[in-house]
Amino acid sequence: MDISIIIATANRATDLRDTLDNLAGIRRPGAVELLVVDNRSTDDTRQVVASAAAHFPYPVRYLFEAEEGKYAALNSGIRAARGATIAATDDDARFEPDWLEKAADGLQRYGCDFVGGRVRPLWGGPKPSWLAERNGLHTKVIALLDHGDRVREFGRGISWPLGVNVAYRRGVFDTVGFFDNRLGRKAGTLRNQAQREWHLRARAAGVRGFYLPDMIVHHLVAPDRLEKPYFRRWLYWHGISRALLFRHGGFDMEEPELERPPHARERMIGGVPVHLLVKAARSARALAWHAAHGNVATAFEHELWLCFFAGVVRQRWADRRSPIANGPATGHVPISSAPPAFTRDGADLVI
Repeated sequence: MDISIIIATANRATDLRDTLDNLAGIRRPGAVELLVVDNRSTDDTRQVVASAAAHFPYPVRYLFEAEEGKYAALNSGIRAARGATIAATDDDARFEPDWLEKAADGLQRYGCDFVGGRVRPLWGGPKPSWLAERNGLHTKVIALLDHGDRVREFGRGISWPLGVNVAYRRGVFDTVGFFDNRLGRKAGTLRNQAQREWHLRARAAGVRGFYLPDMIVHHLVAPDRLEKPYFRRWLYWHGISRALLFRHGGFDMEEPELERPPHARERMIGGVPVHLLVKAARSARALAWHAAHGNVATAFEHELWLCFFAGVVRQRWADRRSPIANGPATGHVPISSAPPAFTRDGADLVI
């Protein structure tokens, strides 16, 4: 088997059906299999997969993962995969016909361990006027990515690939380990740093990956995600997730990819670095000014940053007496291949 495509899904049978229909039409650079990992669905996800498998142009396997969380499901898929390459995506994606061809070519051409590419929006409703046209915080919420028109190395001036559009050499998981499900989304939370934590751990192990501008996936932006409350809540949990990452490795909370964070060992108040407190004051003033002048999209970007800051404050206050791992300021990212234990006094953190 050359390539295993993995989709983790939970209670999105309708979206999954359309995604499978689209995947059936992609070109295949070798022997391909599809693994659909059902993460405790209570709808007809299993029947949708069985129906698709009956006429699919390549093998389809259904797996059930009882542990809650996308990354528990993804880990199960990786363990079960037979392919030398693992292509991960989501249950609400659409693909260019050459998606797999571009991934396979990139892995071979650049001799790297993983590749990822552009993620463009498929708007499920009218794009709101309060969303900025340029890249900004809002693109994190609806999982869009565009690093431009040239090939670049991930983690060197650009962020990591999104889970909806990434392909790995199977052996890299023997080197780096699996994803930490505790940093991914579960019911009642919007934690969102499992993908980033894995790639930071991978970089520390010497693993390299490249952004391929022509490896393109289109991601459905559902109407219920085009409401301001969802954006605010997502950025709040983003702040919590980044604060957990900060405690674990001292990573910059705004740009964890920085190997030498400019604010390392900065003085903190209530567990929060001073520069973030200063930025919060400036963002609050900017929000008021842009709102007063009718610049709704810019004002909302500042509001979203303040939601992020609120999540940081909450988690940093909870962790104010906990030690912060030291290392990124020297250029070394001290993460082992084992998932981190986000605990305090022997008990799991409640976030």
